[in-house]
Parts: sequence; structure tokens; C-alpha cells
Amino acid sequence: MLEKKIVYFIEPGPENTDITLKLAKERSEELGIRDIIVASTRGETALKAVTIFNPPEYNLIIVTHMAGFREPGTQEFSEDIRKQLLEKGAKILTCTHALSGVERALRKILGTWGPVELMAQALRLFGEGAKVAVEITLMAADAGLIPIDRDVIAIAGTGRGADSAYVIKPAHTSNFFNLFIKEIICKPLKHFKDTS
Repeated sequence: MLEKKIVYFIEPGPENTDITLKLAKERSEELGIRDIIVASTRGETALKAVTIFNPPEYNLIIVTHMAGFREPGTQEFSEDIRKQLLEKGAKILTCTHALSGVERALRKILGTWGPVELMAQALRLFGEGAKVAVEITLMAADAGLIPIDRDVIAIAGTGRGADSAYVIKPAHTSNFFNLFIKEIICKPLKHFKDTS
């Protein structure tokens, strides 16, 4: 039997970013994990992460929203921040989201849910960050930016910022069920839609 610490935030949101990154760094050092994946929509979380997980000491992958996520033909991630991160040695991944993609188009047009989006909804039972952490791990594995034979830490959030961190055994999307969430480092107690 093992006992490990999990931090639960009372409320989700960006106010938890600094402590989430600190907790993830502590756990990475305890476990010897050097592959860190961080979700960042506009770049603010990524800038904080690059100062904590100093590349090349860490293989830091920043995963952005895909182009067109909010509006067709647009990218939310700051081009200025992208340049700063690349200069500091971070890797940036912008691609189709592993847990939506074409299925989202089918839902929008036909009003029907496919199995991949249903899986994403099931992961959200643990919070938005859990779904995003799994998704960005799949995306980074498929892009060849992380090894799949050792654990990684995935950091994500609810809306903006970071409030969730997990130790994950990665896999490619084609082997989705080989992925395994090994540890919860931190997560919110409430869902962003929770009004209770």
C-alpha cells in the first residue's frame, strides 16, 4: 500500500495556476519525470510553466487549442508568446483535438454524439482538467513529442489557467485504452458548471 498527497482546490480556475505548477514540479522531481505537457489557450499558463520547467532540463510541451476552435481561421495563442517559448526551448503543439475532431462536426450538423465525444464527456466526470490532460497526452504522443514507454505529467485547467495535474502512462490515440491515469496530483472539488 502507498499513501500519497492529493491537493483539492475548493474552486476551479486560474487562481490555482501557480500552486498547480509548483505541485507538478515537486511530483516530477520525486518521480524523476522529465516529460511535462501543459495545456495553454492564449499562452499565459505556458509562460509560467517555462520558468518552472526549464527546458532543456525538462521536455516541456505546450499544447494549444487548434486553429478555428473559437472562430474559423483564428488562433487564440499569442504569436509573441509562441516566439518567447520557442526561444526558451519549449515545444509547441497545435493540432486537431484528440477527443473531438470530426465527431464534433457530426454532432453540430446531425445532432448526434459519437463514441469519442462520449468518452470525453465521461472523463469530464473527474473535471474538465482530467479530460484535457488525457487529450493533450494523446496529442503529444501522436506528434512524437513524448515517449510512450515512461510516465509523463499532464497539466490542464478548467476554462483558463491550470488547476489539474496528473501522472499519466501515455499512449497513441490508436491505442487509447493503453493510456492510464496513474496519479492525481491536484484537481478542483467543483466542476465549472457546478452551482452547488
